[in-house]
Amino acid sequence: MTTQPTGLTIMVIDDSSTIRRSAEIFLTQAGYRVVLAEDGFDALAKINDHQPALVFCDILMPRLDGYQTCALIKKSAKFHATPVIMLSSKDGLFDRARGAMVGSSAYLTKPFSKDSLLAAVRDHAQGQAAAA
Repeated sequence: MTTQPTGLTIMVIDDSSTIRRSAEIFLTQAGYRVVLAEDGFDALAKINDHQPALVFCDILMPRLDGYQTCALIKKSAKFHATPVIMLSSKDGLFDRARGAMVGSSAYLTKPFSKDSLLAAVRDHAQGQAAAA
């Protein structure tokens, strides 16, 4: 079985190295380029250089939380249309609603499976592939 590289770049922002590493393995195996960031500031420093087609963003992070990070990405004219998928260990209605308010496209509960992560990419990076 050969995986056809899509060439899409996906950013994973999470302060947990375990989560970053698993996401990186799942996404790389599926043929995506992966950019890792350990918090919101790190992500904002890297996003311009890498121009990801999709961003996975943890909610609970030090310094700049996921809601603030998502809101800043969405405020940028360049990345306004980039889908941001929130990652959280809590599966609460409040978290989902707050994520939607700052512009996130979806919500993935941790720990995620390879299938759920790749399904989220397929569902939300569709329009980005055509634009890339």
